[in-house]
Amino acid sequence: MAPRQSPTILQRRFGTELKRLREAAGMSVPAAAEHLDTDRTVISNVEAGRFGISEERLRRLASIYECDDTALIDTLAALTGGRRSGWWDEYRGKIPPGFLDVSALEDYAVRLRTVQIAHLPGLFHTEDHARAIFDLATPPLPRLEVELRVAHRLARQRVVSGDNPVPYIGVIHEAAIRMEIGGRTVTRAQLRHLVEASDRPNVVLRIIPFGAGGFPLLGDSSVLYVEAPNPHLDTVQLDSPTGAVFLDSPTQLANFRTRLDLVEKVALTPTKSRDLIRTVMKEL
Repeated sequence: MAPRQSPTILQRRFGTELKRLREAAGMSVPAAAEHLDTDRTVISNVEAGRFGISEERLRRLASIYECDDTALIDTLAALTGGRRSGWWDEYRGKIPPGFLDVSALEDYAVRLRTVQIAHLPGLFHTEDHARAIFDLATPPLPRLEVELRVAHRLARQRVVSGDNPVPYIGVIHEAAIRMEIGGRTVTRAQLRHLVEASDRPNVVLRIIPFGAGGFPLLGDSSVLYVEAPNPHLDTVQLDSPTGAVFLDSPTQLANFRTRLDLVEKVALTPTKSRDLIRTVMKEL
């Protein structure tokens, strides 16, 4: 089997969990390979997401590592080593891989939590707003890539608006709703769309007003916390100038859960948040 050249985020998460199980058992890579009757490079490649693994081998490894967390193993078995394909695969090689990893995580999630300081959540962008965002790239993107990114962003939105929408809690700073990206007409339409989205039963949008002052995560322009079917597989995604950054250590996850809880406490209620968005719309 040839190793994967570019493992997806789900493939890497699968491998990371297997590595944690091995290390928790105090077992070395050579020892695990010997128990599984395979080469040590197989264990290393699986843990790096470069190789897949069958459910039978997964359960053998779990037994070798004396892992009695059946819920975690069942979740990993359902993930089948990250060998998942989805609608986002049609964009592979056409837009940055981090965009596709975010799509895969959103599709896998049982709940999404976000904090946006300078931008509105991508899952609620209008087409014109999304295009205006990508037109700001430096250096400028080719027109085809802009349109591909816009199409991908709109397609992502099915996760919160499709037949089985994922619960979503989004916290947005007032600065983001006041930025006129694309002009007043585009901004007004975008804010109207945001208000309409907040009426969906699975969506909670809350605004942090300027008057709230400082708060946790103020230094992070965008935070996505993906709650997986099993908490061990939760993932945090941060934006950076060089692309998406993914965090998944237990300490990091606990830290971000705490910070998200604190941020939500300083945000307005959903009703007052809608009122503030409508006020901004009227001022445009």
